[in-house]
Amino acid sequence: MRNLDITVLRSFVAVAQAGGVTRAAGFLNLTQSAVSMQLKRLEEMLGLQLLDRSGRGVTLTPAGAQLLGYAQKMVELNDEIYARLTAKEWEGEIVLGVPHDIVYPVIPQVLQRMGRSHPRVKVQLISSFTKALKTQFARGEVDVILTTEGGVDADGETLRQLPLRWVGAPGGQARKTRPLRVAFSRSCSFREHGLSALDRTDIPWDLAVDSDSDMTVDATISADLAITARLFGQAPAFVEYIEDEALPDLGSQFINLYAGNGKAGLTQVLCEYIRQSMAAPRGEWPARAGHPMEVVS
Repeated sequence: MRNLDITVLRSFVAVAQAGGVTRAAGFLNLTQSAVSMQLKRLEEMLGLQLLDRSGRGVTLTPAGAQLLGYAQKMVELNDEIYARLTAKEWEGEIVLGVPHDIVYPVIPQVLQRMGRSHPRVKVQLISSFTKALKTQFARGEVDVILTTEGGVDADGETLRQLPLRWVGAPGGQARKTRPLRVAFSRSCSFREHGLSALDRTDIPWDLAVDSDSDMTVDATISADLAITARLFGQAPAFVEYIEDEALPDLGSQFINLYAGNGKAGLTQVLCEYIRQSMAAPRGEWPARAGHPMEVVS
């Protein structure tokens, strides 16, 4: 009977999720050579090539892709057993704040991992706007927040940089109207950015929505009564990205992470899960020609 080493499997999963040995080594707090040796040992034990190292970074071979699902389950089950039987000190509640437009696909994965590895920890998710979340974080009302911003504060950590794009109803005509009808909720961090871009290019505009409700904005866009701005790869299915050179380029926005020190152990675990999920291989995050998706390391 041959037994698989959970430590080696954990390294394999980290490399697969991070898309490279160097980044995975940072997550695992190991040296790059140590992670590489563990992967080599796993391949020798199974008699299979699990990683393709011929290109930039590493990708999974068919055998590696097959192993990944099993390895994730084994690592998660190991962590769950350990947490339930020995880690009684890992109890409490963490308040996590995330802008609504970047909840998917990362946050459900993070919540699932926290639930499995730390079942005694309750993660309360708050979905709001960046400005409101930063205010709550400053007051100590939220332990960890993600934000979408044009920059990052000194106490923040940039996880990803994504293009900001105009969106509208599929095949819609609102994008061609002048004055251009746009829809932003009052607290949306993209509102001032988008309107300033229109002003700089002398495109007349009119606010079609004056509301604090994102649902109102979404309904207006889907009815082809206005257009708005969304991070590329994060727009809902009922809109499409607009390819129109007449509209100004909106540049890119940073997805930043801010964590408090009040619950250091718990917040560190949550933040690490967020970092790993945000560091998914580039193929899982679509990019536009001329506006490549950037990962900030």
